[in-house]
Amino acid sequence: MINSDAKLNPQLFDEDVEQKPTRDGYGAGLLALGEMNPNVVALSADLTESTRVEAFAKKYPERFVELGVAEQNMATVAAGMGISGKIPFISSYATFSPGRNWEQIRTTIAYNDSNVKIAGHHAGISVGPDGATHQATEDIAIMRAMPNMKVFVPCDAIEARKMTMAAAQLWGPVYLRFQREKTPVMTTEETPFVPGRAIVMWESKPKTLAKKSDVLIIGCGGILHNALLAARQLEKEKIGSIVLNCHTVKPLDEKKIVELAKKAGAVVTVEEHQVSGGLGGAVAEVLAKYHPVPIEFVGMQDTFGESGAPEALIKKYGMDAKAIVGAAKKVLKRK
Repeated sequence: MINSDAKLNPQLFDEDVEQKPTRDGYGAGLLALGEMNPNVVALSADLTESTRVEAFAKKYPERFVELGVAEQNMATVAAGMGISGKIPFISSYATFSPGRNWEQIRTTIAYNDSNVKIAGHHAGISVGPDGATHQATEDIAIMRAMPNMKVFVPCDAIEARKMTMAAAQLWGPVYLRFQREKTPVMTTEETPFVPGRAIVMWESKPKTLAKKSDVLIIGCGGILHNALLAARQLEKEKIGSIVLNCHTVKPLDEKKIVELAKKAGAVVTVEEHQVSGGLGGAVAEVLAKYHPVPIEFVGMQDTFGESGAPEALIKKYGMDAKAIVGAAKKVLKRK
């Protein structure tokens, strides 16, 4: 059942549940920050509208810089701003930033612990028709490995806004990952959000099951809705589960993950990203150190994507609710 403490959207399982892209939450958060803090500035690499920076640019033109198709330059300009009292947010598609300018982010931003927030948009395979060249499925891995870097992945537009505003309160580089496609709004304004603290969104009823929790499902991003759909289906089949929203991939909520892994005894990770090096890799590292349990990884299985409708691609590459149910049953056989 839905965890009442998470104060989630009561309509999240309805067919007509409200849907918004997480990039909309970024735009709203950036605009709110502009009103709150005169040191917040925005930089774009010729993608102001797509990355939802347009409203900020129109309202605060003196605090907006258009760099054109020059992602490397955008990172280095922001690095200077970030060590000079400003709070720069740089925005582009994730395949270009941090994809194209990774070295500049590493050397000028992360190495100097510059106070820059990097917004990677159109992440994941759900970019759809744009195809493999624009489907960033490696970005969590390359940013997670970088010293001084924090990595945030919001599950919906509301969490994206909260996350954007929270990033400005944290010193140092932060990577924020956003999606283009509309995804279900799962949280509410009352849903708790604290960087570094994962949220239990679902926990099966103990009275209706042989065990309270048979499997722990850990996810991030809009695909977390599929994890909730899978949990509901598993409960119908008398299989208990916990669904954990791990919105902060770095620093990871190690304490909560280990606690729930001990409780469940088996884990499935879910992400719209390569299974190598992303959330699944981070979870596996923690459990290998503190409490090894069987794990299955739902995500891109060492392959590039292709052009297609977002939902069709999610299904083809094994990240829909049915695939998550299958992964849960598979891991339970290894307990």
